[in-house]
Parts: sequence; structure tokens; C-alpha cells
Amino acid sequence: MRIAIIGTGPVGRTLADGFSLIGHDVVNGTRDPDTTRQRDEWRDSALAAYADAATGADLVVNATGGQVSLAALAEVDLDGKVLLDVANPLDFSHGFPPTLSVKDTDSLAEQIQRAHPEARVVKALNTVNGAVMVDPTRLGEPTTIFVAGDDAGARQVVHDLLVELGWSDIVEFPALDAARGLEMWLPLWVRLMGALGTADFNLKLVR
Repeated sequence: MRIAIIGTGPVGRTLADGFSLIGHDVVNGTRDPDTTRQRDEWRDSALAAYADAATGADLVVNATGGQVSLAALAEVDLDGKVLLDVANPLDFSHGFPPTLSVKDTDSLAEQIQRAHPEARVVKALNTVNGAVMVDPTRLGEPTTIFVAGDDAGARQVVHDLLVELGWSDIVEFPALDAARGLEMWLPLWVRLMGALGTADFNLKLVR
């Protein structure tokens, strides 16, 4: 599968490595490929401008910061594409810990869907850090990941990718508005990271 990851920060780079490791053809989208290649942390992998990144992609992944997601995705052709949104609307404008710029009655995922009505938006993987996204076995036992989206076919594409990455306990919500709850988990996630001293943790849903 050809996967276009919009974003070249730590999450975007980690996802690119993880998807490549399981055999997918990956390109990272960035505003200025030449500038990105000059960054010390960048490695030799495929880069494209936002406007070109999604060409021919089977899946587009939003791995930009939540505060810039709408602006970045405005440059990407998402018509008909499955868009996996892993971003969170974290607002650090008043310091740490962050608040959410959207919550309760809306979500970043829904904002993206409204901005791109022909896209097939799915929310998933936003409840864990990048390393756990691509290697859930690092936690030592199965934990739970969530998938939310209106389009059953799009959810299946994401579900299959999660299975390839090693996720086994996958809970699906057949509506994108469930992303509100998934994003609102982040304030507690941030507090837990501070209390535990690590970002390597996740929920396990016992039922």
C-alpha cells in the first residue's frame, strides 16, 4: 500500500519507519522538502511537497500538530482518499499542561471532515505515543486501540493496517463523532505521562 504521511515531526518520522518496516511504500509530505532534508534529525527517505504527497496514495495520514492540521491539509488533495487522523488539538498557548482547542461538541477529526467532505476520515492511534503506535508489543501485553469513522470501508483499511502493526484488541466506533472522546483522553494522558515518567503506556479495556 502507498501511504502518504503529512508531517515530518517525531510522530511522522516514527510512522514512516514503522509502515516501511511492514512493507508499505511511504512518502512524507512537508511544506518545503529542501528545508526538511537539511534538518539534522531527517534521514534519507521519500519527501514530497504537501500538494504532491497524496498523489497515488491509498492512505493519507495526518501526523501534523493539531493546531496546524487544517492549514496543512488544505494543501493536500484528499478527495476520495482514506485519511487516518492521528493528531490531537493540543493548545500550548498558556503553557503546560496543554488544553484542547476543540472538545465536547466537536473534534479535530470532524473539522477535517467538514473541510474535506469528499475525504473518508478515520480517527485512530491518537491515544498512544508514536513508538507504541507502530510497536504495541513494546508494552509487554495486549492493550486497546480505538477506531472511529463514518465510512465502514475506510475503517476497514485502518483496521487492517493496525493488525499489521501488531494491534489485536481494536474497538471500533461506527461514527466519526466518537473522535471527541478519543481526543479528550489526551489531557489525562499528559498527566499520566508526568506521573509515570514515561510515554510508553496505554489503556487496556477489560470487559
